[in-house]
Amino acid sequence: MLTELFPNVKCEGFSDVDETPSSGSVDMQVLSICQKKSQAVPAVHDFDVVVVCDTMLADPDDMDSALGKPNDTVEAAMMLHRLSGRRHQVWSATGIQLHGQWKFFIEHAIVEIDSLTDEQLVELVLSESWKGKAGGYDLAGPMGAYARLIEGSEATVLGIAGEAMELLESFSV
Repeated sequence: MLTELFPNVKCEGFSDVDETPSSGSVDMQVLSICQKKSQAVPAVHDFDVVVVCDTMLADPDDMDSALGKPNDTVEAAMMLHRLSGRRHQVWSATGIQLHGQWKFFIEHAIVEIDSLTDEQLVELVLSESWKGKAGGYDLAGPMGAYARLIEGSEATVLGIAGEAMELLESFSV
């Protein structure tokens, strides 16, 4: 998504950032992790713009609980089974640092997933597209055949708050 706008973009992960969510609502949990990532950015760097993001799903049975990233195939299968045939909220928080100042955005979108057959669940798990993905799926990956955006921005579901994406798009014009 960003590489289309900025061909010279440099993507780096934050393996040393504790992504344990704080207590509170899902929107506050995802924002707190995004802010932790912003604090891991060196104070002095050579970048014009820095972007940090985090995404979480609200549990469709308890909107105040988050579904994180599955740790293995069993957790991935359980999450996908739980989301099968249902709607859920996807929350993304994005921090953008421009001229040394951070601005944070937080938004949610609603996604509906078809009722998945056992064969489709197995296919999704074996594809390993769940690895590192909140809720165990990637809308831009194989799950795109079974899921649809009901409300909100596709960018939000893919990991960048829609309003933040609009701001980033304005830089590339």
